[in-house]
Amino acid sequence: MDDFTHFNPAGRVRMVDVSDKAETVRTALAAGRVRLNPDTLRLVKTGGLSKGDVLGIAQIAGILAAKHTSDLIPLCHPVPLTGADLNLTVNETDCAVDIQAAVRCTGPTGVEMEALAAVSAAALTVYDMCKAVQRDITIENIRLLRKEGGRSGVWERTE
Repeated sequence: MDDFTHFNPAGRVRMVDVSDKAETVRTALAAGRVRLNPDTLRLVKTGGLSKGDVLGIAQIAGILAAKHTSDLIPLCHPVPLTGADLNLTVNETDCAVDIQAAVRCTGPTGVEMEALAAVSAAALTVYDMCKAVQRDITIENIRLLRKEGGRSGVWERTE
């Protein structure tokens, strides 16, 4: 259990104490995808869904999720974000909406969970806004692409 930082010496769950860690610039980039059928993707692209601008609303949902990650994930620290940016792209080749979230802060702990929460919430919002016209929507491949800052420095996914 010594390798698991979220347990105290008695084996009970705890929020890790980061008060002794140096404040550094922390960044994280995460991505995911929502697969749609061609008709639904066309409605997303043209703004033809009755619920409104799918990509714009999903972008806002992702930013809100990044800001509120510690309310959703029990042992996450509340992090004062200095930036959160989401990019949602209609990918006609793969019949999907591709999502990327970049999150940034200056602090003692990273923002990987905030970036992943942002992608997840944006994907769920696309799903919610499109489910009236398509039931078999798939959310897939939510993953961390890159993180930077702190003791461990830079980590980048090799795909």
